[in-house]
Amino acid sequence: MNNTKDKNNTRNTLSNWHNFRLKIIFESIVVGACSALIVVFYRYALEKALSFSKYLYRFQIAHLWFIPIWLIILVMAALLVGLLVYRNPMISGSGIPQVEGVLLRKLDMNWWKVIVGKFVGGVICIGAGLSLGREGPSIQIGAAAGEGMSRIFKRAKMEEKFLITSGASAGLSAAFNAPFAGVIFALEEVHKNFSPIVMTSALAASITADFISKHFFGLKPMFNFQHITPIPLDKYGYILALGIIVGILGVIFNKTLLGTQALYKKQAWLSPIARPIIPFLMAGVLGLLLPQVLGGGHELISLISETPLSIKLLLIVLVVKFFFTMISFGSSAPGGIFLPMLVIGALIGVLYGDLIHSFFGFDKQFIINLMILAMAGYFSSIVKAPITGCILITEMTGSFSHLLSISTVCLTAYVIAEIAHSKPIYESLLERLLSNGGKEFQGESKVKVIIETAVCLGSCLEGKAIKEVAWPSKCLLVGIKRGDVEIIPRGDTLINAGDYLIALTDERHASAIREQLSESAEKCSLE
Repeated sequence: MNNTKDKNNTRNTLSNWHNFRLKIIFESIVVGACSALIVVFYRYALEKALSFSKYLYRFQIAHLWFIPIWLIILVMAALLVGLLVYRNPMISGSGIPQVEGVLLRKLDMNWWKVIVGKFVGGVICIGAGLSLGREGPSIQIGAAAGEGMSRIFKRAKMEEKFLITSGASAGLSAAFNAPFAGVIFALEEVHKNFSPIVMTSALAASITADFISKHFFGLKPMFNFQHITPIPLDKYGYILALGIIVGILGVIFNKTLLGTQALYKKQAWLSPIARPIIPFLMAGVLGLLLPQVLGGGHELISLISETPLSIKLLLIVLVVKFFFTMISFGSSAPGGIFLPMLVIGALIGVLYGDLIHSFFGFDKQFIINLMILAMAGYFSSIVKAPITGCILITEMTGSFSHLLSISTVCLTAYVIAEIAHSKPIYESLLERLLSNGGKEFQGESKVKVIIETAVCLGSCLEGKAIKEVAWPSKCLLVGIKRGDVEIIPRGDTLINAGDYLIALTDERHASAIREQLSESAEKCSLE
């Protein structure tokens, strides 16, 4: 313990900051490999569990006597999941808000309990057919693996957050076979700023994870669409309209999801442990009536891309998938919304394409394009991460021919979400988790950490001398990184846009100091 504390004192923290940048890349490769192996096993277990449950649903149709037995099994599984979440709230939901809370030093997690609980809970939930995805849990499992490596090898707190980020990026990369999306997600959503160190360490972990994942699942992209013809430029009016539609529907998704969580909480008669019973029983019914909506929905995307469905059936599947996702996620069951939201977006795109074909004669060969575009736009509106949306869908489809149209839809959907003042869903979920009494982070005053903050163009700090800024009382500005040059700050040193401010503080006050520095570095000056 003493050795660990010595690593986190002021002198060693500053020394490590200047010497560990190359080391962190190699450590991230190890974290990427460990995360990928766990996530690959997780993916395999989920696929086998869901395939087995679908077999049981087909069995029930021919053997009706098994239906009540299966419903009893579902209730018992739901209670087990509820008990797991009750004992460890950090495994509830997707896991992405929890990872962001840990990196912001607002939440604390026990890394091995998260891995075990998320793995077991996710397999039970998705195996039973709940409309949840594997991607959020994969991100949290990867982050927990990164934290585990840090704790096992007694790395400094400064290194730990980079290893957690690298693990999270590797988790997304292994879940979707999308290494660049893992990197951009870490920058755009998790850290919400561009950091060269985060980028290089996350890239090392993501590439490693992608290599391992493709070794097990093959080199093909997740959605292997064939013969995609780019939409002509004279049809971009339809694309803009699609961006507006998915932007509005994305705002509705966020409001409904948060409203469903609130509705569950208001049911005083329903204990938290028993909440998963509702989606589990719903899965039992839908498995007999509409099995296409079970699970994350990968097979559903393949179905609607290969087999034309009537507008009526598409609408039914869309509505049922939407509300089934709300009910599944709202119960706090371990599982994400990444893939379900993409599936809902795909259904919106196909339905939109069929409607404009019927009313305006839109060429049906481009409907598959609209499905892809709607997935990206819907994601951008909900998560408010348009660059991640563009890169993610491009990597998942393996085609760069529609990059311009994807960018157009993502930007349009993002603007609509901004106009509606819709918060990113994971930010809202983190706020709710903290307000509900999540396991708060307990820092130590003797442990020192480094905070790196980017100065944005037009911020309050731009153009000011260091002595002119009212810095937080609990931190010390120890450096300014400008390109490849590191400047030792003096009172008359001017701060430029694009600078990275390097501040030293103790672990207990790191979260508050980070928020204060970020607000000053990002808030636009009105002078």
